[in-house]
Amino acid sequence: MRLYDLIQQNKNLRFIDTVSGKSSMVTEFHKSIAIENSQGLGFVYSDNQIDSIEVFLNFLESNFTISLLNAQLNIQFKQSLEDIYQPYYIYDASRTEIKGYKKCSVSESITLFKRKTKQENPINKDIKLLLSTSGTTGNPKFVKLSDNNLVKNAMSILDYMPIKSDDVVPLNIPITYVYGLSIFTTNCIKANTIVCTNKDILQKDFWEDFKTYKFSTLSGVPYAYEMLNRIGFFKKEHEFLQYMTQAGGKLSKKLISVIIAYSKKHKIPFYTQYGQTEAAGRIAFLHPNDLLNRKYSIGKPIKGGRFELKEDTNELIYYGENVFGGYAQGLDDLASFNTSNKLFTGDIAKKDEDGYYYIVGRIKRIIKLFGTRINLDEVELILKNNLVGETFICTGIEDKYLSIVHLNKKLTDDSIKKILREKLNLHSSSIMIKCIDKIPLTANGKIDYQKTRELTII
Repeated sequence: MRLYDLIQQNKNLRFIDTVSGKSSMVTEFHKSIAIENSQGLGFVYSDNQIDSIEVFLNFLESNFTISLLNAQLNIQFKQSLEDIYQPYYIYDASRTEIKGYKKCSVSESITLFKRKTKQENPINKDIKLLLSTSGTTGNPKFVKLSDNNLVKNAMSILDYMPIKSDDVVPLNIPITYVYGLSIFTTNCIKANTIVCTNKDILQKDFWEDFKTYKFSTLSGVPYAYEMLNRIGFFKKEHEFLQYMTQAGGKLSKKLISVIIAYSKKHKIPFYTQYGQTEAAGRIAFLHPNDLLNRKYSIGKPIKGGRFELKEDTNELIYYGENVFGGYAQGLDDLASFNTSNKLFTGDIAKKDEDGYYYIVGRIKRIIKLFGTRINLDEVELILKNNLVGETFICTGIEDKYLSIVHLNKKLTDDSIKKILREKLNLHSSSIMIKCIDKIPLTANGKIDYQKTRELTII
């Protein structure tokens, strides 16, 4: 059964928009937007509000392949991606015109852009969704996911997640990120109300919505829970909260202790999880009963999945039917879908005697900042392209900070942060910068990223 059909079976599902106040049942979205009955590619720039959700669900029902993209993506990155992939449809509420496209008003609040001349580029019928491997840099590299990938992952999560038919779930994580998408799909299948919002936990309005709509669950990356702790969330009782979930990196030792105490006192289960975009979402979880004794573990694989460790490197390998069909870096790559059940995660792990897994490092130069995957090589390239002639070395510090070192004493921190804010929407508080005299090198003359990272650790 298709993911769309599973969602439509939940006849009591409704969507509420916190900005407009608009409320719609899932059945009202069924073919509410006229989409051509053919194959093609649609770009959906989502902001998590109800119009984006309606557009996404309509494309999910259609024969079109969907590329879910962040609405806040830099306009230059948007145009570059559109030039490369030539989508037939574009949904972008922030633009009034797009060169080469005509506007189609499909409702009072929704406008689609349709290409004036349709390109005949074959797209493999198994590719249902394209997700970016880096949600902020505009990298044209996408993960190719099938409808079956999405269904298998959602059903495996529903096997352990305590979602109930009366749950009220906020979309406080963008659905353009695989964690947010996974929360969306699983709750659409089983929960009662999806609260469409682009507000985050640092905004006062979010907490007003929390009380108004009586959220039964919260989800977040480690940074979000750090902020919750700072604002005193764990010192209060929250009457309607039933459970919490976390993914996107490790929690600090201090924060885990706070959460364990809160969870035990108020009987609110806390699920730590581990996921991969290439596997359509969450692929491991730590049961709340194990949180106290195995607090730093990612737990065990989801139902239908299994792990093994690569013999020579201890890289974590995942097996399951939710593994993607390869990467796309251009239009020609959409002609194929390579079915596989094996995924090299890029993470180094260990396994204890009881079968619990622990992440101990990374093979790839990727960090997760506020739950968003950031390719450090791409960040270096962006800085070099905008500050020609300069040398930048980027590393990550515990998935909390982007660390940057450079050699130019005349270069100000503000000038660097301004570029990253404009290009990647990165907040200044997440960036640590240091000017040094010499780049540390390894014995074979390569950049020593470990020593470079240590230069900016407080």
